[in-house]
Parts: sequence; structure tokens; C-alpha cells
Amino acid sequence: QVQLVESGGGLVQAGGSLRLSCEFSGGTFSSYGIAWFRQAPGKEREFVAGTDWIGGRTWYADSVKGRFTIDRANAKNTVSLQMNTLNPEDTAIYYCAAATSWTSVYNEGTYAYWGQGTQVTVYS
Repeated sequence: QVQLVESGGGLVQAGGSLRLSCEFSGGTFSSYGIAWFRQAPGKEREFVAGTDWIGGRTWYADSVKGRFTIDRANAKNTVSLQMNTLNPEDTAIYYCAAATSWTSVYNEGTYAYWGQGTQVTVYS
């Protein structure tokens, strides 16, 4: 059974940085595309960033382009999300998700497996 465990969330001042990690287990990691989504209070869950099976292609939401970087390490079964220049609008629970195939990397329905999430709070 595939399991995803996020870590690295926390409280940070606006302008600061955090690095989230997603640890994958229970399957062949290199067979899965991985994405990060987030959900802010009172809002729908939204796509943040994604990477294909080998990390050769990446995708980002417009709101995080140039500030966030997704990176996968297949040898370690992990995907990280480096978040720089954070602002209060980035406050949300961040989820890691995995899929063996996708029609749209941006669509949460694509992903069969989800982690429990990690809280990121940015204060001004």
C-alpha cells in the first residue's frame, strides 16, 4: 500500500523560507508522478507544483512560479518543495499526492494517493 508522509511545515515570517519533504513508501517510487497541493481555510484545495516520474518535467501554479521549487530524489524515495519568499497567502495545509498516470497534472482527481498534510503558516 502506497503511503506518503509530509514533513517540514511550520510557522515562518513573511519573506522567509521553508522546505517541505514527502516520503514515499509501499511501491516503486519511480513509477509515480508526484505533486504538491494546498488547501487554505475556507478555500478549495489547489495545485501547487508537480514532477513527472524521473523529475525531468516540472509544473507550477502561477502563484508560486519563481518562488517554489519541486525536486525529487528517486534514490531516496522523496520529493521536496523548497518555498522561498513566503507570504501570508501561502498559509495552508500542504499535501503530497502520487499518481501512476495522469491526464492533467493540475487535477486532484488524477491522484490516487495522498498524504495527511503539513501545516504552513506565514505571518506578516
